[in-house]
Amino acid sequence: MTVTSHNPFTATVLGLPRIGPRRELKRAIENYWVGRIDGDELRVVAEALRADQLTALQAAGLDSVPVGTFSYYDQMLDTAVLLGALPPRVAGIEDPLDRYFAAARGAESIEPLEMTKWFDTNYHYLVPEIAADTEFALHPEKPLGELREALALGVPARPVVIGPLTFLKLAKGVDGSDPLSRSSELVPLYRDLLRQLADAGATWVQLDEPALVTDLTDDEIALVRETYAQLSQPSERPAILVATYFGRPGAALGALAATDIEGIAVDFTRGTTVSDIAGVPALSGKLLVAGVVNGRNVWRTDLDQALGTLGTLLGSTGGLAVSTSSSLLHVPYSLAAETELDPALRSWLAFGAEKVTEVRTLATALREGTEAVADELTTARAALASRRTDARLHNETVRARLSALGPDAIRRAPAAQRRALQQERLQLPPLPTTTIGSYPQTPAIRKARAAFRNGEITAEQYRERMRGEIADVVALQEKLGLDVLVHGEPERNDMVQYFAEQLDGFAATAHGWVQSYGTRCVRPPILFGDVVRPEPMTVEWITYAQSLTDKPVKGMLTGPVTILAWSFVRDDQPLADTARQVALAIRDETVDLQSAGIRIVQVDEPALRELLPLRAEAQPDYLDWSVTAFRLATSGVSDATQIHTHLCYSEFGEVIDAIAGLDADVTSIEAARSRMEVVDDLNAAGFDLGVGPGVYDIHSPRVPSVEEITTSLRAALEAIPANRLWVNPDCGLKTRGPAEVESALRNMVEAARAVR
Repeated sequence: MTVTSHNPFTATVLGLPRIGPRRELKRAIENYWVGRIDGDELRVVAEALRADQLTALQAAGLDSVPVGTFSYYDQMLDTAVLLGALPPRVAGIEDPLDRYFAAARGAESIEPLEMTKWFDTNYHYLVPEIAADTEFALHPEKPLGELREALALGVPARPVVIGPLTFLKLAKGVDGSDPLSRSSELVPLYRDLLRQLADAGATWVQLDEPALVTDLTDDEIALVRETYAQLSQPSERPAILVATYFGRPGAALGALAATDIEGIAVDFTRGTTVSDIAGVPALSGKLLVAGVVNGRNVWRTDLDQALGTLGTLLGSTGGLAVSTSSSLLHVPYSLAAETELDPALRSWLAFGAEKVTEVRTLATALREGTEAVADELTTARAALASRRTDARLHNETVRARLSALGPDAIRRAPAAQRRALQQERLQLPPLPTTTIGSYPQTPAIRKARAAFRNGEITAEQYRERMRGEIADVVALQEKLGLDVLVHGEPERNDMVQYFAEQLDGFAATAHGWVQSYGTRCVRPPILFGDVVRPEPMTVEWITYAQSLTDKPVKGMLTGPVTILAWSFVRDDQPLADTARQVALAIRDETVDLQSAGIRIVQVDEPALRELLPLRAEAQPDYLDWSVTAFRLATSGVSDATQIHTHLCYSEFGEVIDAIAGLDADVTSIEAARSRMEVVDDLNAAGFDLGVGPGVYDIHSPRVPSVEEITTSLRAALEAIPANRLWVNPDCGLKTRGPAEVESALRNMVEAARAVR
């Protein structure tokens, strides 16, 4: 075999964040979109960020550094470009960068690619479209260019590319065909890519195959073996590392080990065990990259436990490297900027930079013995002991309340009975129009929030400015003719962080930004202790909005599952227990809203599908406790109070029964990018509650026409009776501009009237 000369490495991470430690890339891309900078200026920013990151990782002690995980928007979109699989509708755009962004965001008359969640994370990827006439072709400029950049800096670079099976398994067959059936067409392209990377100086290449930790059929396992047997056949190529993460690879591990690839990366933080490795004798000839440092959560690693795992693995593999379990895309850059965090809590945490240090510490201990890292081990042990004994982790009052709840706490009257009471109270027309909750976060809103945070205005001045914004949003909705209004959420920085900042048991970061999709970044709060609601969180704002109109204004809350999914959650008790604590706090808020005269309360659960375990065997338990948590949060109100929920950007087919189990009176759901496909799923499941399939894709700057929305509504009416169909965008409007929002909502209201 003519494999480029390589040495097994000992310390690495599987991938890197790319937004910049101060969101430099986000700002540069958004400036490019509005024409403030050109493509060359954007590329200068990106190259500088990559250089700083790669040299820092080398300086931190990694002897293999991933390159190619940088992206202007999304790694799946990058792979579609690599393989010549962009949709034909963007082919006429001459500039490659503009063509790329058109596929991501849409442009004028061009619809963007569909977006959904990356496995069970809160990162969103763009779904490639594969048609029968898609002609794959290799375009390797990006991975080759970023490899050359890294080698010029003297960095021990390991190019990273999404593997062919994951790319195809996550792609969408637009004409009913199975993209995975096209795998044989990709093998020659990947072999060519490997050869070119070897010629450019790569000694290792990482092919990411997280799809291998999902449930695979026997035929798919055979395809894993066949694909990687072909990719590892004698040829001029680098050593191949196949990275599996987010779960146990199961039978795929043996299939990979049976081929001539040189290394396999395995996630030991999400179910993989030492016995899994010992059960595959063929691994004795491979480099095992052991993901013992959690790349998806922010808790400090138990270094003693990790060393125990690593020590046991030493006899089962041909070589052993220490790694994060997954890319560091899912955690903030560094704790260094978090100077305001409680010192005890801070000592329990490890963000990206700290996880790199943990990897290096563990690799050093394996190589030189624990004496070489005695100080690091002592510090870690003290932090873990501090966390175990902190009083904030156990609130006996909230635990007693939960223990005292009976089965009636999650029950309401039958849906038909509730519907009659609610219609009598609300007097809504057929196909009522509404929005999901948020309105554009204008510069004035952000400026006021920053001024209040910095002490430049008083709390009362801030309150008056937010009231002014609410009054403007209510007036706009009245002018447009919407039927059910919202207050626009100007006071909220984020739909999870806002609540976390008012609940005991949470902490917020100042600079802990994580990419959600494209240039959308969030700061997930840290849920570290028992959750308690000290006082009402939203009642003041919602009741003020309701005082401005006779139309119903929705109370807007975030559901317990989504608060968990979009936070960094404590790992010292079952997730179900934490969900019930959050649900109890939300329940108290719904009751207070009802008492204040609010007739509709929306409890959003966009992350319901996101947390679904990747293996079918674990899904029933999750769906049981997640549905129970939502019903606990929403069953304290009367039957005349209408409960709404909202779900978005996931493949919902697997959780349709759970959506019905939520028993929300109205469910608004993403449907614009998926072209109303979810409606068929709901219809097939016998869904008999109110539903609002989104008719306006808010993640694109396009303004849909009246005709386009009318067509969508008529398609929805084929599956949903008019008395249960609502009309709404597919998500909140905070990321859009005021002018486009007004135009799109005007068209939406006009379309609803026409269809009525």
